[in-house]
Amino acid sequence: MKPTIIIPVIVATVAALCVAALGATVTDLGPWYQGLAKPAWNPPDVVFPMGWTLIYALITVAGITAWRAARTAAQAEWVIGLFALNGFLNISWSILFFRFQRPDWAFYEVIALWLSIVAMIVFCGRFSKSAAALLVPYLVWVGFAAALNWSVVQLNAPFG
Repeated sequence: MKPTIIIPVIVATVAALCVAALGATVTDLGPWYQGLAKPAWNPPDVVFPMGWTLIYALITVAGITAWRAARTAAQAEWVIGLFALNGFLNISWSILFFRFQRPDWAFYEVIALWLSIVAMIVFCGRFSKSAAALLVPYLVWVGFAAALNWSVVQLNAPFG
């Protein structure tokens, strides 16, 4: 296999695994989280790891697809940059919500996360419709998470 084919696969897979592992590490479903009032439409806790596993797989495939479809080195660098920014925002949300126990701050951060997904879809869609399409479930998932986050803020504020 040529390095130009395998390198994007390795990099995207390792990056997705690192983001997933860091996010899982800072996610604490202990007494503080269990004590939060949540809306009636909050899914059972078991749904989230299953959902995130699927989402991370789609993000990985989207990143590989977009990187390979990039027509120039500059486009490939933008793909890497946008996905890296998104990974940072993804982990930051978990830190704000679970470690700092600030769902109010996390809500504002999740807006930035959602917008970063929109940016990835728009940018990647210029040269890879399939990469953009693979990111749509992530956008929907984070939109749902943002609505859930807002409900938690409304039901439990003030924080800090």
